Amino acid sequence: MVKNIEDMQQFGKDNMDATMKSFGSLSKSMQAIAVEVADYSKKMFENSTAATEKLIGAKSLEKAVEVQSDYVKSSYESFVAEATKLGELYADLAREVYKPFESQFGKVVTAK
Repeated sequence: MVKNIEDMQQFGKDNMDATMKSFGSLSKSMQAIAVEVADYSKKMFENSTAATEKLIGAKSLEKAVEVQSDYVKSSYESFVAEATKLGELYADLAREVYKPFESQFGKVVTAK
């Protein structure tokens, strides 16, 4: 019986250690995602400001349409690239958060 109690205590300690490592990974990954989103927001604000200035300075309707078309195209391309990058960051987050629990799940499966 003492052995079972010691096993349970060790299992609880291992789970707590894995949880703390997981929270550390979560915190680090969320910080990286927040920095990426902030950088993207700043870049898009600067791009929209530059496009607005060009649009205001357009001398003809054709030039205004060209400026707007270029802005929409570059914004779309930026968005797709950023969405891909954020998708990779979220996938990395999931892997890193799960990693400390891999050995714990293995112990539970083999114990049955």
